[in-house]
Amino acid sequence: MAQVTELIHNYLRHNKKFPHVYCAGCGHGIVLGSLIRSVHNLGYSKDDVVLVAGIGCSGRMAVYVDFNTVHTTHGRALTFATGIKMANPSLKVIVVMGDGDAMSIGGNHLIHAARRNIGLTALVLNNNIYGMTGGQYSPTSPPGTISATSPFGLLERSFDIVDMAMASGANYVARGTVMQVNMLDGLIAEALENPGFNLVEILSPCHTQYGRKNKFKTVVDMYEWYKKNTVKLDRYVKMSAAEQAGLTPIGVFRKETLPGLEVRYAELREKLQEQG
Repeated sequence: MAQVTELIHNYLRHNKKFPHVYCAGCGHGIVLGSLIRSVHNLGYSKDDVVLVAGIGCSGRMAVYVDFNTVHTTHGRALTFATGIKMANPSLKVIVVMGDGDAMSIGGNHLIHAARRNIGLTALVLNNNIYGMTGGQYSPTSPPGTISATSPFGLLERSFDIVDMAMASGANYVARGTVMQVNMLDGLIAEALENPGFNLVEILSPCHTQYGRKNKFKTVVDMYEWYKKNTVKLDRYVKMSAAEQAGLTPIGVFRKETLPGLEVRYAELREKLQEQG
């Protein structure tokens, strides 16, 4: 309990209204706690951390944490973060986005941030819906989803965030859930310590806009769904296709240590300066 009190005192802005604005049962508060623990356990100075957030429920994290923070325009969190990292590569830059923010209006930025392998850590909080702006379906909403913009069931296929990040060239790609918190702490910490572009997809329930419209009677049912329908990657890859059906793998999908864009740029600059 003493450690919890210490973390709250040191890492949250007390002049902001608490408890936070997240709905009862929302997993975003769990992610906030996981992020704070990871930063604390890695021993980072708050002055060396920058949290950049876009628009949406996840964007409130930039308001609550006592780091250097930027609350940016919709879909542009990665562009702001890229500029910050290139201007001061010594900073630990963390980007928090929702699935709509990252994969829809910000989808092109995510692809190219991964392609450049810029030294950022991107946390994509995936609740399969636009939670703050009215419950529209997002690029990660499963086919058949009932939402404000698909009242008779979604006809489109969904993006796989992990597949997108890997295909685009990200150094580190992982997926976790708010149900497996210890695992999530480890994934975030590992991503923060890895060079280049690192992405962690975090499955987080939104009962208000998604769950209650899609056969989840309570938010507890959504957490139970994560428990029953996610499986660690090392076990998943050993399953047959029939056994894998309906399951979502979690864990680390890729871990490489290629130098980030900011490192390659600094090396090129020094080389050109030496040449006069």
